[in-house]
Parts: sequence; structure tokens; C-alpha cells
Amino acid sequence: MQTDMITREYPPYVYGGAGVHVTELSEALKKIADINVRIRCFEGPREEIDVFGYSPQSADLKGVWQIIDVDNQIANDIKQTDLVHSHTWYANLAGFLVSKNLDIPHIITAHSLEPLRPWKAEQLGGGYAISSFIEKSAYQTADAIIAVSQAMKKDILSCYPQVSPDKVFTILNGIDINKFKELPADKYFEIKTNLEKKYKIKPDVPTAVFVGRITRQKGLPYLMKALLKVPNDIQVILCAGAPDTKEIAEEVQMLYKDLQSKRGNVVMISDMLPLDSLKCVLQMSDVFLCPSIYEPLGIVNLEAMALSLPVVATKTGGIPEVVLDKQTGILVDIEQKPITGEPISPDNFVNDFAEAINKIFSNLPLAKKYGQAGRNRVENNFTWNKIAEQTQKVYENIL
Repeated sequence: MQTDMITREYPPYVYGGAGVHVTELSEALKKIADINVRIRCFEGPREEIDVFGYSPQSADLKGVWQIIDVDNQIANDIKQTDLVHSHTWYANLAGFLVSKNLDIPHIITAHSLEPLRPWKAEQLGGGYAISSFIEKSAYQTADAIIAVSQAMKKDILSCYPQVSPDKVFTILNGIDINKFKELPADKYFEIKTNLEKKYKIKPDVPTAVFVGRITRQKGLPYLMKALLKVPNDIQVILCAGAPDTKEIAEEVQMLYKDLQSKRGNVVMISDMLPLDSLKCVLQMSDVFLCPSIYEPLGIVNLEAMALSLPVVATKTGGIPEVVLDKQTGILVDIEQKPITGEPISPDNFVNDFAEAINKIFSNLPLAKKYGQAGRNRVENNFTWNKIAEQTQKVYENIL
């Protein structure tokens, strides 16, 4: 079976969960004897075998037109394959075109939905209407859609009622537990020392950590306001970069300055950390924070749990399918506005999130038990080998 997997993100250019998903899933699928996987991705040529990278053909193209140009190139290059599998709206157009041109199945993995991310209009401008049109057209004509959580499946059927429920399969996201295990002691100490020096991180103090892009859906501004209500003897590390827009970058920077002036003990890391450095930061921490207001599943929570961190997270989207309340962490209730997902009462959400942080730090031995339970949960339920086998079954059913 030959499949062409189309994605915007692929190493070394991975900035979000969809890129991690494609990387790990494709590697796991390649281990299955009956499947051959070719990767079609953005950000220019690659040297890896069966990985083909593309860039816009004209420097005059801007915004969404760059995406359409790359999708057209990918579609034109695929001359023969058994099925095509696209990830996110950036790749959905290419999948749609190949499917129609070659009369083969198109499978989509849904990592997020444009109708539920209206803040993308800040980033894409009028291009948001085009991205929404591309996604809608692809979803309504796809032969199968893989949802990364049950919550995502519900969202798909709500946003696109023309899609038959029989075409939507739920396969939870996963993690490579071999990659996300504790660093050896000597390596951990070396990286830890360098990070403490570079970012002025205090060693061996109670620490909470956030990891995520600076985008509306990750809820970082709400977290920063909540931290004003958290005792300042708790150190907070914010690994936050790749802002969607100049406006949200400026908003977060202002909140950070206010937080430092009123509370202090907050470390902002805007660099994209290498894997070992990210793992080291997680190991240095006691609690992981996920204040997302939109999260179809949340690979970051799996990564934290794999390193035995308890998680304080919003009870929204697919997060409750990963983080079990009072078992692997604490879930924070939120009442949300339709479509935008913004809290109906931001003050209540901020207060409740701060209270959950304070509660988990008040009993660190219990928090450690949550973290150990989280590691066990990841090992038993979220491995890529299982996910690849489930994906293979979808492929075979569709073919």
C-alpha cells in the first residue's frame, strides 16, 4: 500500500502538535510491512529518502497564496499512489486535488477546525475565509476523517453536519515514550546547569512550567493573570514562542512586564528549545500548566505526563481524555462562549486556575503521585505503535 502524507510541518521545521503527530505517525507506519509512506511537506527541499519539500515558486506570493501555490505543486507531483492523507487546512487542498485528479481516497486527520479558531482572522486577514473554504470543501468530500479525540469528533460533526458520522474515526494522539523519558543523570546535570545560567532559572525551588505557542487557543494571557494570585516563592517557567501575530506578541510581552513588576520569579523562554533541553526544563519542574481554551487533544500534556509531571489544565476539548481529574492532575472548569471558546467570565476562569495551581503546590507528595499515574497512563494508552495499527485499519477499510 502506497500512501502520500501531506503536511505543512515536518522536521526540522516543526512548531506545533500537528508536526509532531505527522513525524511520529509516519515513522510508526513505516515499520508496518505492507505500508510505504512518502512525505510531502512545506519549507523547501529535504535530503531524507521519500521526503519531498516544497517552497512557493514566486517571491511575490504572500499569505494564503503561498499555501495554495505549494499545495498545487504537491498535487501536480503525485502521479500515482493508493491514497493521500492530509493534515490541517494547509495540506487539505493538496489532498483534495490529488483525490479528484487520480480518483483515489483522501483521508484527513483533524488536529483543529477553522470555524472554532476565529482568532486566526488576526493572523490571516481575509485569508481566513479562504482557509475556512478549503477546510470545509476537503472535509465534505473526504473519504475518511480521523479525529484525535472524541471531543474533536463531536466538533467535526457540529461544524460540518454534511459529513456522515460513519466517515469519522477517533484515534487518540500519541507520544514516543522512548523519546520522552528522563535524561541520564550526567546529561541532565550538564543541560540543567547551562539552562540555569542562560535563563537565570533558580535551581531546586518549587517550579511550574508552561509550554506552547503564543496563540489565542493556548490561553497564555489568562495564565499570566492567574499567576498574580500564586505565591511568588513558586517559580514559573514560560516556554512560549512563535506568536501568531504582532498584536498577541505585544499583549503577552506587556503582561509579562506587569507580572515581573508585581510578582517576579517568572522566566520567559521564547527560543524553540531542542528536545533534550525541553525535557530538562520539564524535569526541573514540579507541575505542568495547560490553560488552553481550545485543545482538540494536547500533545504537550502527554509529553509532560510522560516525564511524570502532574498537570493543571482547562477542562475543555480533548484534554479530559488525557488528563484525569484528581488522578493525573487537576482539571479547571470553564464556561465558554460559542465559537470563540473565550471564557464567559474571564475573572472566574483566572481565579479558578490560580486556585488549582495553589492547591496542587500545597501537597507536592500527592502531586508526585499524580505525575507517576500520568506516566503509567501514557505508557498504557498513547503509544504510536497502537495509533499506527489503528490508522492502518482505517486505510484498509477505505481501500
